[in-house]
Amino acid sequence: MRTSRRSLLKGSAAAALSFSGRFASVQAEAIRIGVVYDLSGPFAAGGSVACSVGAQIAIDLVNERGGVAGKYKVVPINADCQSKVDVAINEVERLIDQEQVEIINGVYASAHAVPLAAKVEAHKKILWITTAIATAVFKDKNLQYVFRAQIHSDQYGQAFAAFIAENAKARLGAEPNSIKVAIIHEDGPYGVGVAEASERFGKERGLQIVLREGYSATAPDLSSLVTKLKRAGADVISHVGYNPDITLFLRQARESGLRFKMLVGNGAGYSQLDKLRATFGKDIDNFCNIDPVPAQLLNPATLGPGMGDLINTMVQRYKAKTNATDVPPHCSMGFNQTWVLLNNVLPVAKEKYGGFNAEAVRKAALDVDIPPGGTIQGYGVKFYPPGTQLSGQNERSTPVVMQNAGEHISVVWPGNIKTQEPVLPLPSSSVYAMRG
Repeated sequence: MRTSRRSLLKGSAAAALSFSGRFASVQAEAIRIGVVYDLSGPFAAGGSVACSVGAQIAIDLVNERGGVAGKYKVVPINADCQSKVDVAINEVERLIDQEQVEIINGVYASAHAVPLAAKVEAHKKILWITTAIATAVFKDKNLQYVFRAQIHSDQYGQAFAAFIAENAKARLGAEPNSIKVAIIHEDGPYGVGVAEASERFGKERGLQIVLREGYSATAPDLSSLVTKLKRAGADVISHVGYNPDITLFLRQARESGLRFKMLVGNGAGYSQLDKLRATFGKDIDNFCNIDPVPAQLLNPATLGPGMGDLINTMVQRYKAKTNATDVPPHCSMGFNQTWVLLNNVLPVAKEKYGGFNAEAVRKAALDVDIPPGGTIQGYGVKFYPPGTQLSGQNERSTPVVMQNAGEHISVVWPGNIKTQEPVLPLPSSSVYAMRG
């Protein structure tokens, strides 16, 4: 039986249309998400790369399990902010205007988060902040499309003040009002936010604030700051900085003979212990650090079902990807917040609100109600609703105070989850310990 050329053409056209339809269907199954971190520049080594690795591990795991809700694959559209505000803004605008993404996930630096929140809000797209902590991103802004499950800078100040005040008498041998505290910080939104909170809550706890001083994170010399600290005679130093400025400060402090009873870092560079150890070795032993807890430090028995296995997988993959000995808190931050987005928000957006567009995701985010223990970092997730002072911020986030000694990191505050008692003051073997 002969087949006419017209029939063949019709059959080919039908097949092409059928293939095109199947291809469009496959394409429709994918969720394209912008992922923005600083993969180069000074912020990269301060924790941003670790965040990006954590976020990618979460995406990989979800895709290996079939995708969001078991059937929608996640396609990350990555962007490097290069540790520059203008680049961050340009990259996010590119993702929204050219790549047509509805959701931006990531953002390491608070200096970027503040303008990006306003920018993405104006576009009515979703900004899902995994890392940047400045309270100023949300406070009194009544944001509708910006969400952060991560802790905020006021909580660093609360943790610092509580930790020092609660240990003043028993470990430092003095009442809180006799403990001299110096607060030093990089002068961006991150540093200013944490420093302001540390001073405010420190005063509420009766601590004696003898110095608060800001500096540029790119400053080539911090010797004058070290001199001011020596004159102030602070017992405890609270430092908010990134990796390069922390390295410069500690080197110049050691060279000039600065002494103190304790140094408390506030995430960022102080959470990159492998890098600090490579430069300072045992000099940084017994320093404390405030941050969301690295998930592997928690007792899995205190967490929800499956969290322990999830943490083990994250840790193994991070080490395999980076050859790192330490798995910093930033890995947990990038992973945890991305995991919440992909597993607790996007399935609800599709099933309850009809899609993965910004409006559906916004509504689904406001439905999230994860109890304490329900995430790998121990805290729950419930976002403050529109019309409240911190609209879009997680009201259940909590930081911890950690203390490091060699390869060992312990949680030393709050009391209900600490894994060991804090070592206060610094032991006499420390090059920074007060003498006599």
